[in-house]
Amino acid sequence: MNKNYPIYETTFIDDMRSLVEEAAQNFPDSIAISYKDKPSDKEVKKVSFTQWRDDVRHLGTALVANGLREEKIAIVGENTYGWCCAFFGVMAIGSVTVPVDKELPIEDIDGIISTTACKAVIYGKTAESKIQDILQNGGFKSVELLVSIAPESTIGEAELGGRTLTSIAALQDKGAELYKGGDNSYYDYKIDTTKLASIVFTSGTTGKGKGVMLSQANICLDMTLGMYNFDITRKTLHVLPPHHTFGSTVNYVGHLAQGCEVYISSGLKHVSDEIREQQPTHLILVPAFLEVMNRKIWATARKTGKAGLLKVMMKVSDGLRKVGIDLRKKLFGSVLQSFGGKLELVICGGAKLDEEIINTFDSLGITILNGYGITECAPLISANRNKYRKPGSVGTPILACRVKIDNPDENGEGEICVKGPNVMLGYYNNPEATAEVFDKDGFFHTGDYGRLDEEGWIYITGRKKNLIILSNGKNVYPEEIEADLQKVEGVSEVVVYAGESRVQKDKITIVAEIFPDAELLADKGIENMQEYFETQVKLLNEKMPPYKAVKRVKLRDVEFQKNTSRKITRFSIDKTID
Repeated sequence: MNKNYPIYETTFIDDMRSLVEEAAQNFPDSIAISYKDKPSDKEVKKVSFTQWRDDVRHLGTALVANGLREEKIAIVGENTYGWCCAFFGVMAIGSVTVPVDKELPIEDIDGIISTTACKAVIYGKTAESKIQDILQNGGFKSVELLVSIAPESTIGEAELGGRTLTSIAALQDKGAELYKGGDNSYYDYKIDTTKLASIVFTSGTTGKGKGVMLSQANICLDMTLGMYNFDITRKTLHVLPPHHTFGSTVNYVGHLAQGCEVYISSGLKHVSDEIREQQPTHLILVPAFLEVMNRKIWATARKTGKAGLLKVMMKVSDGLRKVGIDLRKKLFGSVLQSFGGKLELVICGGAKLDEEIINTFDSLGITILNGYGITECAPLISANRNKYRKPGSVGTPILACRVKIDNPDENGEGEICVKGPNVMLGYYNNPEATAEVFDKDGFFHTGDYGRLDEEGWIYITGRKKNLIILSNGKNVYPEEIEADLQKVEGVSEVVVYAGESRVQKDKITIVAEIFPDAELLADKGIENMQEYFETQVKLLNEKMPPYKAVKRVKLRDVEFQKNTSRKITRFSIDKTID
């Protein structure tokens, strides 16, 4: 439906400083950022766009006064208002942000900051002990200034080793004083949007990451061109880690430019309560969150004995909608209340999402727009639209973004390649790796396999690094099998891989490793989980070509290890089977 409906109005973003200024002009008294100092607080702090502009400007002015123009500045810590101000303030003065995952080991944090020769580190409370350890061990050789986002810091003079320690609040006060006294250095500087503006280290799910170099043009144009596709609502809840581009670019850059209120979550364990309390009208999520939300819906329905009734009501509702009658808000009000009662839309990306989950939420009254992105593309490449979606697809490319399939097979499947203003400058200090991912025509090779249909819609098949190549030359995409297995009742998480035999080194055995939903299976009276899943896998094998058949089922007692984007880290799985 609505194949040719027009693109939406959006704000053209030139650079980070103009974004902040224009947002303050366009939405001066509207709420830009809301948050709680502590999850238990009753008071929600609300920052207007005017106040946010002032805080960013004052921080930028103070950083310039500290000699940090066109320098690299690391930001390490939890998602807070201070993190947001730092992200925009650093780029607004022409300096380079180096967002760092606070969950990394101290040697990796020190390695990233030392490799990029950061002159300053802005850190949150949760990262303080790691910062302290690094200082005590003689790290941070290039760092001259440490800035605490928290009100107080326990780092002592001895640990500082001659460096300066201050707080972000103190810097903002200093900047306010300077600006009031006539210091216009924040504005008296022309930003070159084509220069390096951010270095984002991607850990991915396959091992040590590389530093993706992005310019302000990459980030700003990605959001300008991407936001033409979406009719976003007025309030979202920021759940994703800010050091990833999905968290910083989409949640902050894209939304604040449009005058959307961003409520900053206090952390994963508080998300369910926050959604009910803050009543966001849309969310930006990765599939792992939606999978959990979907399981909770059905677990609650089963416990109340209403799972069967819910399925019937969804079918009836879907039938009524086909003749123009939409009763979802009335029929599923109690379910929607568990999501705050106002949630209309979820924009999802980062990995493949089961189409059945999309259909379930759509039946209940929440539209899910599945998209596709990668850090190297700042990150958005494509997305479904509010009123134009195709099942199984991750949408059409954003404006000015060209996509081709490299070396397609008989099914039209090959590596997805991208060219456009959102594509990175390259990998930091790694020209060899950069050369490997760009072809002679300037297309970036994503490492993802997929196909394009006749209308240019993208369908993801799997990740190149996960591809299983059999001795007969056949290719098996584990993600396809995982998607089918995820539909089996009782599968909480699953990873399919080539099992490595200790005895027969050249023998490839396709293994499905499953973390079961033990509670659900117990409710169904299933005692022998191994036998149950082997039976389900056998039924699945009968529907697939023989070469794709899963030969072994392996159960695990704990969920898979994940990175901070909630993606399973495949490299951490023990793949030996004998």
